[in-house]
Amino acid sequence: MSMRPRPSRPVPADTARVAHKIFHRGNPYLDLRDALGPLFDDATFADLYAHQGAPALAPSCLALVSILQYVEGLSDRQTANAVRARIDWKYLLGLSLEDDGFDASDLSDFRTRVLAGGAETTLFTQVLERCRDQGLLKAERQRTDSTHVLGAIRTLNRLELVGETMRATLDVLAVVAPEWLRENAAPEWVERYGPRVEEYRLPKGQAARERLATMIGADGVALLAAIDAAEQTWLRTIPAVGVLRQVWEQQYRREGEDLVWRRAGQMPPSAAVICSPYDPDVRYSKKRQTTWEGYKVHLTETCAADAPILITQVDTTLATVTDEQMTSSIQEDLAARNLTPALHVVDAGYINGQGLAQSQDRGIDLCGPVAPDASWQARAGAGFALADFGLDWDAEVATCPQGKHSSTWRSVTDRSGAACVQVHFRITDCQACPVRTLCTTGARRSLTFRPQPAHDARQHALARQTTAAFAEEYTVRAGIESTFVQGNRRSDLRHARYRGLPKVRLQHRLTAAALNLARVAAWLHAAPRAPTRRSTFVRLMEPAA
Repeated sequence: MSMRPRPSRPVPADTARVAHKIFHRGNPYLDLRDALGPLFDDATFADLYAHQGAPALAPSCLALVSILQYVEGLSDRQTANAVRARIDWKYLLGLSLEDDGFDASDLSDFRTRVLAGGAETTLFTQVLERCRDQGLLKAERQRTDSTHVLGAIRTLNRLELVGETMRATLDVLAVVAPEWLRENAAPEWVERYGPRVEEYRLPKGQAARERLATMIGADGVALLAAIDAAEQTWLRTIPAVGVLRQVWEQQYRREGEDLVWRRAGQMPPSAAVICSPYDPDVRYSKKRQTTWEGYKVHLTETCAADAPILITQVDTTLATVTDEQMTSSIQEDLAARNLTPALHVVDAGYINGQGLAQSQDRGIDLCGPVAPDASWQARAGAGFALADFGLDWDAEVATCPQGKHSSTWRSVTDRSGAACVQVHFRITDCQACPVRTLCTTGARRSLTFRPQPAHDARQHALARQTTAAFAEEYTVRAGIESTFVQGNRRSDLRHARYRGLPKVRLQHRLTAAALNLARVAAWLHAAPRAPTRRSTFVRLMEPAA
């Protein structure tokens, strides 16, 4: 397919006449077109198409339709029908009344081109730029939070996982190498891996389940050995074969010549474990009482009272990526697009000393609750915590509350690779100390803390969060919860439509662009923001309070 860029055109006269007659009381999509004009142009997507070949559908139209699909939570077929049938959509898209639209499959083809060309961010940022051009974007104060996203998979236990991985690999090989598989597959595999592997089909006893796991493991080893020995070396590059190999490494281990089913304590960390052969990017994670297999999406939005609340940054990660790992990348992305906030409000998961120091370097006031000292001395309230020690950064000496100086001060890294400082006091000083029981239960006291910029930033934040000014600034963070509710109701934000991190990331960028359009439309229509919901009992008791 080739694409010949066309300049943006005004809304056809017949479409405008009919639309204004039908929607004489106003319509969100008519308001958006009148306020923002054409949101995309063909030239933006020129790199996604060849220079020769049959003419392609206008990518500017497909881009906007892809966003409208998420504004209303429609399937591809429903979206294609809406383009053909709805006057308000034709007005926003600048189509004539006689335009018969396109086939639903063209939306899938366009998304594939967007992913292949790395243009998924453009769909989101282009809408945001149009809002900024119209003076609707005020980014001085922004807030960030994350939520879980369920993968488009069936939750599998370990025995189901290895069985389904074997089954999925055989199904792929049956398509790409049918003759080779017919010669190398064992006849009993048809009965074993033909039907879907489900719990109710599996044996119930522990010994029987382990025997089945060992049998499946042996089948997988035999299949991988046949693939490695095959003359068709390209078989080893098939993604499903790579997943099979990785799952077997995670679920089994070698004891001499035997393949042994791993026990629970022998499993790799959850950040590496594949949960489904159909989406290798899905990971298991837990946040407080919520457990899920899927992804995590981070949304950053403005929170100005005199402008629409717009999402300025969106990122989708593996479910095991922590919030504090994302703080720096979120701010860097905002800075790259000239959207650096003066105040960035987040919850405790996004804050640590290093993040506070880096935010200061960027000119950003990172506002959020800092986790207190977790040592037993601080929690007891009667012992000597880190805050009770004097730190001389220039001399690299720590002084305890009894006036004793540390014997060692050295820079180390923790298990995550982050820099920190480790300090030890002399055993002789600690053994003779009259208040030793308030300080340590070991032979001597040791301290571990971050380098000076991060340590000082954290101490300042701890003091700040006790003030009334902090409490007032932090109240705006709660508003982002409504964004997750709106995204879930409109676009099913917490459920992945597709499989694979790149496709889910595209889904969330489209969702963010859709929410921005919906919010701009509501702002143009002067729709009041919904107040925080309170229970009937609370409303009843408010006058008495």
